[in-house]
Amino acid sequence: MGFMAIRRAAKGLAMACVVASLAACGTDRAVRSDEIGATFVSLNPCLDAILVEVADPDQILALSHYSRDPAASSMDVATARQYGVTGGTAEEVIALQPDIVLASTFIAPATKAALERSGLRVETFDSPRTASESALQVSRLGDLTGNEVIADNLARAITTPLWPPQNPPEPGPMWQPEPDPSVVLWQAGQIVAGNETLIADLLREEGFVSHSAALGMGQADHLGLEQILADPPDVLLVAGDSAGQRHPALLRLKDTWVREFDPALFYCGGPSILKAREELHGLRLSVAGQRG
Repeated sequence: MGFMAIRRAAKGLAMACVVASLAACGTDRAVRSDEIGATFVSLNPCLDAILVEVADPDQILALSHYSRDPAASSMDVATARQYGVTGGTAEEVIALQPDIVLASTFIAPATKAALERSGLRVETFDSPRTASESALQVSRLGDLTGNEVIADNLARAITTPLWPPQNPPEPGPMWQPEPDPSVVLWQAGQIVAGNETLIADLLREEGFVSHSAALGMGQADHLGLEQILADPPDVLLVAGDSAGQRHPALLRLKDTWVREFDPALFYCGGPSILKAREELHGLRLSVAGQRG
């Protein structure tokens, strides 16, 4: 038998093995699901963070590669590295044979089509614009994983504001209510968050008012250093590292709290909302204490 004939025979054998393997995987998948519930591959870092909180570890076949990157992850990187990972290709996911693939609504149409052609179920999620929308996504994942109680507890926690304090001190006889402090979230590139964003929702719930909105600015509008210095907010949350956002003139703003704010706290919903609330609440208490 010549080389080309041997190569064709080998290729045919390999394809037969793939078909047999996929059939076996389908059977294994059914058995595995009966034992531990639905299994998952997540292709999105925001969904990774929720899935790890809601699902049993055995249900998670792989997370997205983003969650292993400190610059892109919204969860603990060391925790993410305890799970399998994919680069997001359809071939990798199909080989793992999960019951459900979790993805953003921005998943490439070709990838989604390839996954569905292989018989995999793909569940897509939008970016939440409020804590309530994020809670609905958490509950949806609770239904998918079969761990509704855990999911409901998380959903309840992320929709519970920490401001105002539960037991505030008794006001004195001359006490007058103070207006909520104005705030700017100054993101990378010196842009601001729009009013219809998750972080804007959290800022409102934790006792702040948007300074950029009062200036008539919307999502991703540019707010330069000169504008900040000329008309500063009560609180400036710096979530970028451009030269203007590190300018020493910011430290000379006498009546403005200037604080760094980790972008990982507002890229995603889910568990990161709890951390964002804690940080914003601590800052709100500090501002209230200074005013008092």
